[in-house]
Amino acid sequence: MADSGADEGRIVVGVSGSLGSLAALHHAVAEARRTDVEVLAVLCWTPPGDVLGCRRTPCPPVVNAGRDAAVARLRQALDEAFAGRHAGVRLRCQAVRGDTGHTLVRCADRPGDLLVLGAGRERGRLARLVHPSITAYCVRHATCPVLAVPRPPLQRDLEALERAHGLPREPAAENGG
Repeated sequence: MADSGADEGRIVVGVSGSLGSLAALHHAVAEARRTDVEVLAVLCWTPPGDVLGCRRTPCPPVVNAGRDAAVARLRQALDEAFAGRHAGVRLRCQAVRGDTGHTLVRCADRPGDLLVLGAGRERGRLARLVHPSITAYCVRHATCPVLAVPRPPLQRDLEALERAHGLPREPAAENGG
């Protein structure tokens, strides 16, 4: 979440560990180098059963395990993105509990912020109805500019191979991050 009173813009980037979110992270870091602003990498998470179970009766062990898993996933994504090296910019990271689209919009709330997202994979109509686009949500609700980074060529190639050979898809990460 934003620090109150800070007027300097940042680049807020949704990170999930997917190829698309790693491309967004690289784009955000390149833009931060160009503009000398901070990057806030945000991984959004919800504990298992959050919709029904944890909202009515919080279960600390489940919530703690979910948070720990999210932090580990964020660290792994950053290690994969930068091969364990320093990104070369001011980089803050947060694993934030909440629905991805809503949480990213809340995090990118300062004047001058830029919200950067991976465009995600192509999905059919049914999939879009069941799981609406996080990118579309952010574009509609954000108070700052939103940049959707196109899927990297490797991701497009992998998706084409999956379709052509009927290979099972990797578990889809949220398309916004």
